[in-house]
Amino acid sequence: MEDQEVKTEKDQNMPEAEGGKEESLETASAEETAEETEASAEETSESTEEETETAPPEGEDPKTWAEKRAAKKQAKLDKKAQGYKDQIEQLEDKVKRQLAEFENFRNRTEKEKHAMFETGAKSVIEKILPVVDNFERGLATVPEDKKEDPFVDGMERIYKQFLTELENIGVKPIEAIGKEFDPNLHNAVMQVESEEYESGVVAQELQKGYTYRDSVVRHSMVAVVQ
Repeated sequence: MEDQEVKTEKDQNMPEAEGGKEESLETASAEETAEETEASAEETSESTEEETETAPPEGEDPKTWAEKRAAKKQAKLDKKAQGYKDQIEQLEDKVKRQLAEFENFRNRTEKEKHAMFETGAKSVIEKILPVVDNFERGLATVPEDKKEDPFVDGMERIYKQFLTELENIGVKPIEAIGKEFDPNLHNAVMQVESEEYESGVVAQELQKGYTYRDSVVRHSMVAVVQ
């Protein structure tokens, strides 16, 4: 009997606990709803106030009241419009800055890529030029009676094709003999006397120089009239 009584009391207490829990949830939900309602009320208070003012106060001229009401409403609209305008200007400024940064990045990348290509190309050309020099030295030593030899003719054709392909990629020989000495193009290794050229003019070319797209790859090694 005692067990049954205890059980009965426990069963009686359970609905009370569940009821308290439900009341807590309802209270929390009510508080959240109240906060949302309050926020919504703040946002719409101005518009509600305007809607309720449907008639002028007693003793005030209706026309004057209507003008004041319209001016007040216009001022609020102007303020809101100015706020939107400021936001748009800020966004436009942000977009312009980002576009400018991207353009600078792209230009910088292009310059770096171009510089790397130019450096690599000049490095390869510098290694090819000694081969061209050897062709010129070898052909220069061929006797006159051997120049019609098929082998010599073949070597000369290869040499000319070599120069043509170099010129096609932008490699050109530097003019030296008969030109006024230019330290940007020529490397003077000796001075000579000459009846043909004036002082300061290149009289001999000891090693041919080359440019690559207007950039000097190798200076001409020359002798200058003293």
